[in-house]
Amino acid sequence: EPFSNGSSRPHLKLCVTEWTSWFNIDHPGGNGDYERLEAIRFYYRERVCARPTAMEARTTDWVAAADTGEVVHSSLEKGFWCINKEQPYGRICSNYHVRFQCPPAKWSPWGRWGTCSATCGGGRRIRRRTCVRSSMTVQCVGRPVEIQKCGKSPCPGTDCSRCVCDSHVLVGEVYSVTGVPVAGARVALANRPKIIRARTNVKGQFRLPGICSSSSTLLSIRKENSSEVMRVCLPLLPTEKPYIVKHPEDKVRYEGGRVLLCCKATGSPTPDKYYWYHNGTLLDRKLYKYEEDLVLRSLKPEQSGEYHCKASSSAGSIKSTPALLTVIAKGTPACNSTPETHLVRLPMDCFQPGTGSKFYNAGRCPHNKCAGSLDFDMRCRDGAGFCCGVKSMESRTIDCGTYSLPIRAVTECGCQKCVEPTVLVRGRVVTADNNEPLRFGHIYIGRERVGTTGYQGGFTLQITPDTQRLVVNFVDPTQKFIDTPKVFIFDKRGGSIYHDVKVMRKQIPIDINAGETNTIDLGEIKGEDPIGQLVIPPNSFHKENGEIYEGTVKASVTFIDPRNITTAAAAPGDLNFVDAEGDMLPLRTYGMFSVDFRDDTNKEVLGAGAVQVLLDTQHVKMQEHIPAMKLWSLNPDTGVWEEESDFTYTQTTTGGHGRSKREERTFLIGNMEIRERRLFNLDVPENRRCYVKVRAYMSDKFLSTEQLEGVVITLINLEPKPGYSSNPRAWGRFDSVITGPNGACLPAFCDAQRPDAYTAYVTAMMGGEELEAAPSSPKMNPNIIGVSQPYLDKIDYQRSDHEDPALKKTAFRINLAKPNSNNLDETNGPIYPYQSLIACENAPVDANHFRFFRVEKDKYEYNVVPFQENDLTTWTGDYLSWWPNPQEFRACFIKVRIHGQKEVMVRSKNMGGTHRETKGKLYGIRDIRSTRDMREANTSAACVEFKCSGMLFDQAEVDRSLISILPQGNCRRISTNNLLQEYLTKHPPTAQNNESHAFTMLAPVDPLGHNYGIYTVTDQNPRVAKEIAIGRCFDGTSDGFSREMKSDSGVALTYSCPERKISRESLFQRLQTNPGQTLSQMARESNHAHTTTPVDVLRGRLRYKCVLCVYIY
Repeated sequence: EPFSNGSSRPHLKLCVTEWTSWFNIDHPGGNGDYERLEAIRFYYRERVCARPTAMEARTTDWVAAADTGEVVHSSLEKGFWCINKEQPYGRICSNYHVRFQCPPAKWSPWGRWGTCSATCGGGRRIRRRTCVRSSMTVQCVGRPVEIQKCGKSPCPGTDCSRCVCDSHVLVGEVYSVTGVPVAGARVALANRPKIIRARTNVKGQFRLPGICSSSSTLLSIRKENSSEVMRVCLPLLPTEKPYIVKHPEDKVRYEGGRVLLCCKATGSPTPDKYYWYHNGTLLDRKLYKYEEDLVLRSLKPEQSGEYHCKASSSAGSIKSTPALLTVIAKGTPACNSTPETHLVRLPMDCFQPGTGSKFYNAGRCPHNKCAGSLDFDMRCRDGAGFCCGVKSMESRTIDCGTYSLPIRAVTECGCQKCVEPTVLVRGRVVTADNNEPLRFGHIYIGRERVGTTGYQGGFTLQITPDTQRLVVNFVDPTQKFIDTPKVFIFDKRGGSIYHDVKVMRKQIPIDINAGETNTIDLGEIKGEDPIGQLVIPPNSFHKENGEIYEGTVKASVTFIDPRNITTAAAAPGDLNFVDAEGDMLPLRTYGMFSVDFRDDTNKEVLGAGAVQVLLDTQHVKMQEHIPAMKLWSLNPDTGVWEEESDFTYTQTTTGGHGRSKREERTFLIGNMEIRERRLFNLDVPENRRCYVKVRAYMSDKFLSTEQLEGVVITLINLEPKPGYSSNPRAWGRFDSVITGPNGACLPAFCDAQRPDAYTAYVTAMMGGEELEAAPSSPKMNPNIIGVSQPYLDKIDYQRSDHEDPALKKTAFRINLAKPNSNNLDETNGPIYPYQSLIACENAPVDANHFRFFRVEKDKYEYNVVPFQENDLTTWTGDYLSWWPNPQEFRACFIKVRIHGQKEVMVRSKNMGGTHRETKGKLYGIRDIRSTRDMREANTSAACVEFKCSGMLFDQAEVDRSLISILPQGNCRRISTNNLLQEYLTKHPPTAQNNESHAFTMLAPVDPLGHNYGIYTVTDQNPRVAKEIAIGRCFDGTSDGFSREMKSDSGVALTYSCPERKISRESLFQRLQTNPGQTLSQMARESNHAHTTTPVDVLRGRLRYKCVLCVYIY
C-alpha cells in the first residue's frame, strides 16, 4: 500500500510518468467516504489505467490524507476509504478525492525480421514492435519500426533473359505469410505472365525447367482470389481490396477561390490509380491533373456539388463517401442573416392571451458551413471551419397570463467559427444468451488497441472529427467469447449514441483427431437439420510455422444461426461487400461461423487448409439465391465482407437431424483455408432493395415541430417461411441509421411481386431508452401510423403488442412491399425504390412515413436560451445558457420525497444568484412528476434537475444559482436533509426559507452525493450526464443505477401532500351518483326560473343545456 491509516505519504517512483485527474464519487455521511476503484472505473472508464502504481488522497480543502489525523485505508486494488466509526472523538470523515499514477508505456519485444525485399543488389527488411500503453494519455518513446539492409550480394551482370538451358531446372516453394504451403499457385515469367509455366503442388513446391542458373530471373506467382504477384522465394501475401482511409470533406468557398479535396486508400497491393467524379461524372485527368488529391482553382458557382474519388488496384476498387462543395457567388452573403422559425414549447401553465398558443418562435440559425476567413485554404481539412451561427440575440418577455416568462430570441445569424462538440460512442458489451458482460475486453480500431471494457462491459470511445466509418473490434482476452467486429454509427453533431453490443459465447471445444476426416455441423436448432457442415480432410491442420500438426485438436465452431431471431444483434460487421466498381452493396446471410482450432497440449492456435463448407440447399427458400451463393470472410480492420470462394453442387448421403434413416440430399460445397481468426459467412448479394422512411417525435401528438434527432432506428430484415407467408422464419440482415432533422431512411430488402416476400422488424433507441411505435390496435388508424390507405393494408403494419397487449410497445413489423410506380397511392412513401434515396431523404413531413414517439408526458424543460441537447452545435455562448461549456456538461439533481396518495408535479425554478450578469434572472424551469415507490404505500419521489453552480460561459466568475423547489398542489415541507442544511449554513450566503410549501437554496458548488440528496455527474454529453445522475437518484446512491424509485434512500426534501377534502359535490358528481334526484331538482329550478328576468332565464337554460350535453356525451 502506498499509504495506510494516514501514517505516511505516497512515495513517487521514478518510472511513473502520468497522474490521472482527481476523482470524487462519494461523500462523507452515513458510514463514511468510499472512493472505490471499481466504481471509479465504472463511471470514468478509460481515465484510470488497469494497474495503477501509486495513489494520492486529499480532502476537498486540499489537505493531504496523512495530515488530517483521520484513520484512512487504501489499496491499489480496492481504492481509498474512510469509516466514520473508526474516527477519534466522534468525528466524521472528511470529503476526499483521489488520483492515481499510471506506469509508463513500454515497447513490446521486437518481432521477427521480415523477408528481404531483394535477393541481390541490395534490399531491406523490416521488423516491428507495438506500444503497450496502460492509459490513453501515455506514449512510448522511440520508433515502432526498424529497417535493416540485406541482399547485399551483387546480381549477375550477364543478361540471359532470352537464353534457354535445357538441362537446368528451377525448384522453388511458395508459402503464405503464416508459413502454410500454397497449392495451385500459377508460376510464369514476369515478362510473359499470361503463359503458365508451372503450378505448385499440395506442398507448395514447383519445378520450372529451362531456367539458366547464371541469370537473374524474375518470376510471377499468382493464386486466384488470394494472392498478389510475388517474386520467387518470397512469401505469397494475400491480396487486400482497397479501403478508403481518408475521405474528402465538405468545403465552402467564395467564387474565384481555390479548394483541395483529399482521398487516400490502402490495400495490398497499394492502390495506384485514383479517379475523381463531380455529381457522378468522371473528371478529365488531363485537364485537372489529379492523383490522390484534387485541386480546383478559380472556382465558379457551377462547380458546386458532390465530389467523390475511386481508388483502384489489381485487387479491386473502392469509392469514397461524397463531399459537398459549395461555391458562393460574388455579392452573395455567406449566411442568410434572417433566423429560421424555431418553436419553443412553453410550460403547461403558460397561456398566451389572445392566441392561447403553447409555443413561441425563438428563432435559430441553420448550422450550415459557410465561407469564413481561413488562415490557409489548401488543407485536406479546414479544421473547425466556419458555420452559420447566432450573431445577435435579444431579450423578450412572454406573457403567460398570470406571470411573464423571459426568453432570449435570435435576431441575426452570421458566419463564425463552428462549435466542435466532442463526438462519443458509448455502449455495453454483453453476451447474446444471458447478458453476461464482457469484462475488461480489449477494444481495437484497426490494429491499434484503443481501450478496455469496464467491469459491467461498458465502454466509451471518442471519435476524431474526420472519421467516416467506425469499425471497432471487441476481443475477449479470456477467449470465452468470439472476437466481434462492429460497424458503429455515430452523430457528428455531438450526440452520444448508445450501442447495446451482443457477442456470441464460444462453443465448448470438442476433441478431434487431426489424422482423420472430421465433420462439424453448422447450426443446432431443435427439431431441424443443420444449415451446413464443415468437412476437414485428414492431415489438414498446421502450426504457425507451416509444420503439419498430428495429434488431438481442440475444435470450437460457433455458428450464428439466422433461424434464431435473437442472434441478429450479435451479427458482426454490417453485412456489406464492395463490388468491382467500388460500390458498397448489401448481403443477405444464411449463417455465420467462427472457428477456433488449438493444440490440445499447449493451446497454440492452429490453421487448417483445404476445408470444405457444405450448405444444405433445403434451407435456401428463394431458389434464385442458390446459384449466387458465395462464401465470405469478414475483414476485422475494415468491417467489409470479402469473397472467399464460390459454391458448386454435390450430392451426399447423410442422416438428418432427428431423422430415422439416411437419405441423399443436395449441398452447395465451397472451399476455404483457415489462415487467421476471421468470421465466415454464407451469403448472397441481393438486388431487390428499397428504403423505409421513419421519423421520431417528442410525443404521441406527432407534431412536425417536435421531431427528435439523434435517435438510432434499427431495421432487421426477416425471411418468411416457405410460401412467402408473413410469419418470419429467420433474419437476413440488419441496418441502423440515426434520425436527422428530416427523419431517417433505412435500407431494406423488398419485393415487387409478393408484398409479404420480405418483412421487417423496426425499433428505435435514444440514449439507451426505447421509444414507442405508433399503435396498430384496436384498429389501424392511418392518421396515427402515418401511412395512408390502401398502401397501409398492403404493408400490414403491426406493433409488437398487436396480438398480445402484455408485450412491449417498442417495435413494429411490416411487409416490405416494393412500391408500384404506376400506382399513385404508392409513390408518396413510406417505402421508396433503391434508386430514390434522395426522394426519401428530402420527403416532406406530410408524406407517408412510420412513427416512433417518446413517452415523456410528465416531464418538461424550459431554457431561457434555447438549446437542443441532441444537437450540441446549437449551443450559444450566453450568460443565461443552462450549460456554460459545450465541451463539458455538469448535471445536478435533487431528490424530493412525497407523502400522499397521488403523484405530484415538482418544479425547479432556476435563477442567477451571485453573478453580477445573472443575479435575479431566470436560467430555466424544470417540471417532473413524482414516481410511485412500489414498495411503500402512499409514497412517491421525484428527481428534479436544477442549474448547477459554477463558472459561466466566459469562465471568469462563479455563479451560485438560486434554486426554488415547488411541488404543485396542497403540499407542505416537513423535513430537510440535515447534512444538506448544515452544508448550506456553512457556505453562505444562505437563501431564506420562510414558506413551508417551497424550498430555496443557493446551489452547492461542491459535487455533493447521496448523503445530501444531491446528485451531480459531469460528462462530455448532456444526455449521458443526466441519464447517469437520474439513475443514481432513483437508486439513492452515489455509484449505483436504478430505474425503480427508492424513496427511502438519498432524499434531500420531504413533503406531505394530502388530498384536499371536498365538502360539497359538484353538479357533475351528483349526476353520476344520483341522476334521478338531481334531474328532478334541476327541473324545479328551471320552473322557478320563469319568474325571473328574461336574461336570468336565458342564462339558466343555457347553463342547464351545457350540463346536460356533457352528461349525455
